[in-house]
Amino acid sequence: MNIKKTLQTLAALALGAAFAAQPALAADKPFKIGVTAGPHAEIMEVVKQEAAKQGLNIQIVEFSDYVQPNAALAAGDLDANSYQHQPYLDNVNADRHYNLVSVGKTVIFPIGIYSKKYKSLKDLPVGARIGLPNDPTNGGRVLLLLQNLGLIKVDPKAGLKATPLDVTDNPRKFKFIELDAAQLPRSLDDTAASAINTNFAVSAGLDPKKDAIAQESPDSPYANVLVVRAADKDSPQVRALVAAYHSPAVKQFIETKYKGSVVPAF
Repeated sequence: MNIKKTLQTLAALALGAAFAAQPALAADKPFKIGVTAGPHAEIMEVVKQEAAKQGLNIQIVEFSDYVQPNAALAAGDLDANSYQHQPYLDNVNADRHYNLVSVGKTVIFPIGIYSKKYKSLKDLPVGARIGLPNDPTNGGRVLLLLQNLGLIKVDPKAGLKATPLDVTDNPRKFKFIELDAAQLPRSLDDTAASAINTNFAVSAGLDPKKDAIAQESPDSPYANVLVVRAADKDSPQVRALVAAYHSPAVKQFIETKYKGSVVPAF
């Protein structure tokens, strides 16, 4: 056989094999993605539909806290997760020695301060109990928000990991109550106000646009990310996941469904 024709035949066979391999994304075991309940789960349902068009069969696994999705991913029980921002991931990797990496931005959830008792921040009394997330990055995020609102001052050396111990000026003598982020909506009966991540606020029936008495700016640096194990970051499945999440259909869903309370970061 002519050498040129042989090479052309082999190339055609290889190309055909590559196209034939695409449906294997769907035929293989499901690609498991961990999310927290609420917007992350709702958005992932749309991502799942878009990913199916590329042959990726996504299985959505819901969690009710911020700890388990990373633990499950690091242990190999998940293939990816979508629920956290980059500062939180950096902190978890440092503290728990995980080797997890972000492969794409998803959405921004401007964190809000909610109250059942008061209509505005200026109404909060001296000594008011303020609930905030007990994880290092989100707790610091809330303290910096309160500083930006002129209520407290925080030691600049603490940065994003600020805790109530780093509050250097608290003229209204607020008492900071640190709670698991998922429990903060329930704390509103016992606190003057609580800072609640948007995904948990929405899951609890709160409307960030109507119910928050203060809210982080939409240009917050806390963009959420898609996360995988470092060894998998260049896999075809991960590339298909990122492409599906960044599709026009997903962006339109976010903008239509959440009307600014959740903002696309891509």
